Amino acid sequence: MTPSVLIADDHPVYRDGLRMMLTSTGQVEVVGTAADGEESVAEAVRLRPQVVVMDLRMPGMDGVQATERIVAACPDTHVLVLTMHEDDESVFAAMLAGARGYLVKGAEQTEILRAVTAVASGEVIFGPAVAGRVRRYFTSLAAVRPVHSEPFPQLTAREREILDLIASGLSNRMIAERLSLAPKTVRNNVSNVFAKLQVADRAQAIIQAREAGLGQ
Repeated sequence: MTPSVLIADDHPVYRDGLRMMLTSTGQVEVVGTAADGEESVAEAVRLRPQVVVMDLRMPGMDGVQATERIVAACPDTHVLVLTMHEDDESVFAAMLAGARGYLVKGAEQTEILRAVTAVASGEVIFGPAVAGRVRRYFTSLAAVRPVHSEPFPQLTAREREILDLIASGLSNRMIAERLSLAPKTVRNNVSNVFAKLQVADRAQAIIQAREAGLGQ
């Protein structure tokens, strides 16, 4: 299924160029554009796209605020940030607002397209420039994380069980068989785990899980 995309950026040249680039691939349907945060929220509610490609610095309501509102109003719409800013404050503000991906402008067409399709399918993805920073940040947090009677209290019991199996090296298919769950259910739970742990991929989830004593 071709992902539907809304592009939110206050620079018309970049916005139109991105729309043309994505449309030219034939793998994405750009259903609309927005020039600021308020318009992006309104258009997301009206169009219900699978993905909103969101700039962060826009006049009026910024991309972080717009992301929060879109995530709250449109649960099936995922936000992919595409911005010039890669400082820690911007990255983590966007992720805490509910963004499922973060790329820096200047990313190649293939990287942007891959990120759009990944976010549309419920995955969490970071560009290379951001992934290392995220990994270092959460690795440093792990070193000072207080001891809890149950690791990762933000996870449900099922999500923690699945994270434990991920840390043991099991694939999604193997987890589905082990727990007698539908593959789609496992995929959804894995995506939720990645989002709640704010990790970019399976390897980072395994690092956090094993540091917390899971997967033994």
